[in-house]
Amino acid sequence: MTVGSYRDVALSSAQPHNAHLRVLTFESPALGGRGEVTLFVPPGEHVRMPLVILLNGVYGSHWAWAAQGGADRTARRLIDDGRIRPMVLAMPADGRWADDTGFVPHAHGDYERWIMEDVVGCVREIVPELGPALLLGGLSIGGYGALRLGAKYGGSVRSVSAHSPITRLNDMERFAEEPGSYLAEEPFVGVWIARHRASLPPIRFDCGTDDPLLDASRRLHEELVRQGIDHRYDEFPGAHDWGYWSTHLEDTLLFFEQCLGGDGEPSAPRGPGRSAG
Repeated sequence: MTVGSYRDVALSSAQPHNAHLRVLTFESPALGGRGEVTLFVPPGEHVRMPLVILLNGVYGSHWAWAAQGGADRTARRLIDDGRIRPMVLAMPADGRWADDTGFVPHAHGDYERWIMEDVVGCVREIVPELGPALLLGGLSIGGYGALRLGAKYGGSVRSVSAHSPITRLNDMERFAEEPGSYLAEEPFVGVWIARHRASLPPIRFDCGTDDPLLDASRRLHEELVRQGIDHRYDEFPGAHDWGYWSTHLEDTLLFFEQCLGGDGEPSAPRGPGRSAG
């Protein structure tokens, strides 16, 4: 089926165990082939729902945030408790080029446009109850993607939250056997943030105290403090694993709710300080 400007669009049937979690596939102009997105749409009738995009890490794909991280269950619990408004979660595949795409453009496929144009565009066609608010989250290399894309597209992204982020793409060598030639082409994520400081959305990131990327997160935090760039940085007990990410997704969604405020300007408290949980 064709939906808007997207061809071969298919949406999976509702599953008996979770009728609000579906898989969307469609032909992506940016990828030059099919892309996949796991979608969580809250039950009930809602209008102007925010769209949250969650980017996965190196070993996962579109299924990881829900299947391994229970993202839909966390969102449903916070919605039911009245702590966040109803939000749609879109969890896209990264494209699976080599071990990871880095969510950056490549010669054979533009993984930046895949996220910021195709995923956003097709999901908005499928879920007409969405409002204009777009929020980006991610973990590990998905954290890099969220920080980089959030900074670059600050005019259209309301807020950004990253867990255990890779901050330099050569850190991918810790996790990927074939990290790819794009490593030398992308700068430290702090460069992207500083480059777009005039239009930055509210930014937060966190890292576990037993995570091998902890020093990298601390360096990013210190660099942003040095440059006087508003952000929130937290440290919590935990490692580079789903036990940590599934626990702290709640912090991301609550931060997004703060940033949305009354659907006006972002209202999240921001500052260069660090807190340790």
